[in-house]
Amino acid sequence: MTNSTPKTMGQQFGRRSWAEPWKIKMVEPLTVTTREEREQALNEAGFNTFLLKSKDVYIDLLTDSGTGAMSDRQWAGMMLGDEAYAGSRNFYHLESAIQKIYGYKYIVPTHQGRGAEHLISQTVIKKGQIVPGNMYFTTTRLHQEMAGGVFYDVIIDEAHDPVNLHPFKGNIDLNKVQALIDKHGAENIAYISVAGTVNMAGGQPVSMENIKALRALCSKRGIKVYLDATRMMENAYFIQQREEGYANKTIAQILKEFCGYTDAAWMSAKKDNLVNIGGWLAVNDYEIFEELRNLVVVYEGLHTYGGLAGRDLEALAIGIEESVKDDHIRSRIGQVLYLGELLTDWGIPIVQPIGGHAIFLDAKAFYPHLKQIEFPSQTLAAELYLDSGIRSMERGIASAGRDPKTGDHYYPKLELTRLTIPRRVYTQAHMDVVAESVKAVYDQRESSRGLKMVYEPKYLRFFQAKFERL
Repeated sequence: MTNSTPKTMGQQFGRRSWAEPWKIKMVEPLTVTTREEREQALNEAGFNTFLLKSKDVYIDLLTDSGTGAMSDRQWAGMMLGDEAYAGSRNFYHLESAIQKIYGYKYIVPTHQGRGAEHLISQTVIKKGQIVPGNMYFTTTRLHQEMAGGVFYDVIIDEAHDPVNLHPFKGNIDLNKVQALIDKHGAENIAYISVAGTVNMAGGQPVSMENIKALRALCSKRGIKVYLDATRMMENAYFIQQREEGYANKTIAQILKEFCGYTDAAWMSAKKDNLVNIGGWLAVNDYEIFEELRNLVVVYEGLHTYGGLAGRDLEALAIGIEESVKDDHIRSRIGQVLYLGELLTDWGIPIVQPIGGHAIFLDAKAFYPHLKQIEFPSQTLAAELYLDSGIRSMERGIASAGRDPKTGDHYYPKLELTRLTIPRRVYTQAHMDVVAESVKAVYDQRESSRGLKMVYEPKYLRFFQAKFERL
């Protein structure tokens, strides 16, 4: 018997407790495995968590892409799918939702965000042009490079420091942009690629002040600003919480203002738009729209379905409306914050400030005895799975890939392991399990050995590469 006073989760952090703003109507049983079973599964997967079978995973934090739970309204909407090949009414519902919530004029659906990245890259990038952006994203940069573009990182320097507490580490460094304009000429810049939030920096946001200033700079030189809006609801939340003048504005109001400073956007709707599959492109320039509408027929399907079934289009239209509800996004960020604060209190190194969609463990700080070429982030993901069956993913040297000119590895300053929280899926109890597993691995960190890559595919190697213990 103990004399200690039991505390609720909220009391432990000196605040009132909160709960998820939804109730559970259906459950999906999870698999609980033994250490021996996980060792066998991991070996068969070549120490790559992407190659694990979902049946062998307990808590799946690999990604938030298409892994969220849809609402009862979304499931009901799927029964109203108009599966006509052309002119599906569900497309017009989607078009209306994007125009209302994001503010862009012309809409092209795609099967997912990657399809949108491909189409916009093929349409607007001329061979040899440069594409400045606030840190690379894997698939985005690949599509830019395959279209003949050259990516330049113009994010602020603070973004490369995991412990820096800058509230908007996703911001564009305008001096870096100006330097590229001076060196290459505005005509040789395809567009400025802005991601909100910045995944590879730890889910870090872009401020409204920064996007306004970027818009002003680019307007003077005739340069387009394109937005990766995949997690813009989360970005809007951080503006609401951290930026002066926005505390009393809704997520919907902030989102629409932010998008108003950009010329176009692409979206992996499998994240903030709360669906299991889908994406879209939205532009204000009719000529670009015409080209996109033509290309989507070649690669994705007719411009009124873009590779999606009518039922998927309807679920997406409803998901967009639900995604800007303040209660939803407050709970979404709150769950990530809860996990991050647990780890921070235990002294476990993570990217600060805590981001919107995931906790990013600092694998370099976890394993200072491992060289970067020994894949510390991949090692950490493997150790977490072995400990508890939690699936996370690498965001370090394996994800960075190789320089297409030299063939050498890219060596990113950040070497991170991502714990990505699906939307409306897990409870705080699951977060407790995750936190305790991370602590257990951290406590045993000195005994961990690195990995070597034994199979490397040509493109986006982190998805399919295989490793062995050193």
